[in-house]
Amino acid sequence: MSLTLDLAGRVVLVTGGTRGIGLGITEVFLAAGATVITCSRTPVEPPPGTTHHVCDVRDAESVRGLVDAVVAAHGRLDVLVNNAGGAPYALAAVASARFHEKVVGLNLLGPLLVAQAANAVMQRQESGGSIVNISSISATRPSPGTAAYGAAKAGLDALTTSLAIEWAPRVRMNAVDVGLCRTDDTDDHYGGDDGVAAIERTIPLGRMARPEEVGHVAAFLASDLASYVSGARIACHGGGEPPAFLTAVKETR
Repeated sequence: MSLTLDLAGRVVLVTGGTRGIGLGITEVFLAAGATVITCSRTPVEPPPGTTHHVCDVRDAESVRGLVDAVVAAHGRLDVLVNNAGGAPYALAAVASARFHEKVVGLNLLGPLLVAQAANAVMQRQESGGSIVNISSISATRPSPGTAAYGAAKAGLDALTTSLAIEWAPRVRMNAVDVGLCRTDDTDDHYGGDDGVAAIERTIPLGRMARPEEVGHVAAFLASDLASYVSGARIACHGGGEPPAFLTAVKETR
């Protein structure tokens, strides 16, 4: 088998695939030769070379319509990348129950709904399929200010390992735990170039990820190069976050 990332002929659905990390993922799959379909909750200009659908991943009927449309147009669905997600900053003590419900719905229950619909198609295909959940390092470390988001991502990681067993051998399930990533919103979120630079100095590899680097990991997991990888949670975080005591020690020297 050639060690190249060739996804020609694969039909790939990337939720939230039109901006930020999702756009980086979409572009990597396109470059690998895949047919890519994206979706979002609102109409947007689709990335060149893709087809776009409006879909609320938290709504079961909307999700069924999306997957049915993909299969009607292309005859199959080979890869699902569950990328849609996120949450604004909000302290758990004051955030409303409705807020927490929406965050968990978008980051955990939505991916489950789309995965269920995709799995139903993939189980009927001789070649099966691959599902990649875009998770976060917030799943494995404290997430103050986005507590419900972190809890939902932890749930998504757990869901990944469970479904890897339930849906095997036809469907492979994996997750990517993403760290800090540089997108169009990064400067505003972290206070401009100075804030970003200060944060990047704490990352072992010295910088935030680029969206396409997350895409490379997702594409690998979806490809035949990962044909025996299922139930995995791959860290894409540049080496992680050094323990706080190391910073404290440096400041005292």
